[in-house]
Amino acid sequence: MAETYDLILKGGTVVNQDGEGVRDVGIRAGRFAAIGDLARASAGEVIDCRGLHILPGVMDTHVHFREPGLTQKEDLESGSRGAVLGGVTLPFEMPNALPATADAAAPAGKVSRAHHRMHCDFGFYVGATRENTKDLAELERLPGACGVKVFAGSSTGSLLIEDDDGIRAVLEKVNRRVSFHSEDEYRLRERMNLRIDNDPRSHPVWRDAAAALICTQRLVRLARETGKRIHILHVTTRDEAEYLAGHKDVASAEVTPAHVTLAAPDCYERLGTMAQLNPPVRDAMHQVGLWNAVAQGVIDTCGSDHSPHTRDEKAHPYPKAHSGMPGVQTLVPLMLDHVNAGRLTLQRFVDLTSAGPARIYGIAGKGRIAVGYDADVTVVDMKRRETITEAWIASRAGWSPYTGAAVTGWPIGTIVRGHQVMWDGTLVERSRGEAVRFLETLTLARAAQSNSVI
Repeated sequence: MAETYDLILKGGTVVNQDGEGVRDVGIRAGRFAAIGDLARASAGEVIDCRGLHILPGVMDTHVHFREPGLTQKEDLESGSRGAVLGGVTLPFEMPNALPATADAAAPAGKVSRAHHRMHCDFGFYVGATRENTKDLAELERLPGACGVKVFAGSSTGSLLIEDDDGIRAVLEKVNRRVSFHSEDEYRLRERMNLRIDNDPRSHPVWRDAAAALICTQRLVRLARETGKRIHILHVTTRDEAEYLAGHKDVASAEVTPAHVTLAAPDCYERLGTMAQLNPPVRDAMHQVGLWNAVAQGVIDTCGSDHSPHTRDEKAHPYPKAHSGMPGVQTLVPLMLDHVNAGRLTLQRFVDLTSAGPARIYGIAGKGRIAVGYDADVTVVDMKRRETITEAWIASRAGWSPYTGAAVTGWPIGTIVRGHQVMWDGTLVERSRGEAVRFLETLTLARAAQSNSVI
C-alpha cells in the first residue's frame, strides 16, 4: 500500500549532513517522515522543487525584535514576518527590551506574546544582571529560554557586567552555554576621546580590535576557571578568530553577515551612520580573517544581529546615532550570494545556520532533514538573481544597509513544522509560532524534579 503524507517536496536537491542529492521529502504531522524516492506515494499537497535546493530550516540565533517597550522599531510579529520572508524558520531574540528579559515574568510574557503570533518558532535569551545572577540557574531553564546573554561591553540599563568577579559569578551559577557580547568595557571608556564628531569612520578606532580580543581572552580564562562553556557573539577580528581556534573546547563563536560583507572605511563613507553597529565593521584585513575562520571551521554559527532603529535614530550625527541595523531578512540572500561567489560552500552555510545552532544551543528535534525531526525547511533558488529593495523589507525600521545590492541566490519557501509559511515572497499561512524545546532545559527540568522528590 502506498504511503500517504501531508506534504511532499518533490525533486529538489536536499542539502544535509550526508551531502547533496536530488530527493523527495515526505512530511507528516509536522515532522519529516521519509526522504528518498517517493514516486509511488501520495500527499495532500505536492510542491514541485525541481531546480531548487531544500535546506534544513535556517536559524538566526541573534535578533533584537524590540518587544516590549521599543515597538516603534520592531515587534515580534513584524520581526518574524521579515524572518520568514527571508527564509528563516527560527530566530532567537535578545533580552534588551524595556523592561529587559531578566526575571521569570519577562520570558513568560514574551512566550505568551509570541505564541501563534510570530510566524515562526522562537527562543528567548535571558539577560544577566548583577541583581538576577543568583537566579540564573532557574531562569535559564524556563520554557522558551535559549540561554543566558551577558553584555560585557557597553549596553543600556542594567544589562552590563564588565568585571571579572561579576562574570565569574554568572558562570558559576549557570549550567548551559552562556552567550557574550565581547568588548572590554574598561578599554572602551578609556578610548572614548578617540571618537570624532560627525565621522563614523572613527567608530572602529574607538571600539578597536584590541578591545574585542582582550575581552574574549578574559572570557575564555574565566570559562576555564569555572569549568563552563561560552559562545562569543559577532566575532569581528582576525585576532579573536585565531585565538579562539586554540580554545574550541570551551568557546564557540558566531559571525554576522554584516561583518563578512561590509568593510571599513568604504561602508562608512558610503552609508555613514547606517553602517554603525557594535562591535564595529572593521577593515578588509579582519574580514579576510573572519572568512578564513569560517573556512577552517572555527566559526560555529551565523546570526544576523538584527538590531533595527528608526531612520531618525540613525540620522543623528556620530557618535549620537544609534548603533545597529536590520538583518534577519537579508541573512539568507547575502550568505547565498557569498556561496555563489565561492567564499563558502552550501553545506558550510547549512552547518552555520542549522546544524551548528542545534549543536551549540542543544535544540531538540531541529537542525537536520531527518526522519522524526521537526519539518523546518528553507527552499532556495541558487540561480535566482534579485536586487534587495526597501519595499521588500518587512521591518518596522523600513530600511536596509543592503538596499540596491544585487545578489545571486534567493529564499523561495519557508516551511515551519510542516506548515508552508512563505512561498515566493508571499505569506501563505497564518501565524503558528511556538517556543522551541532545548535538550538541556528538558534535562535540567527533570533533574530539578527528581531532586525535589528526594
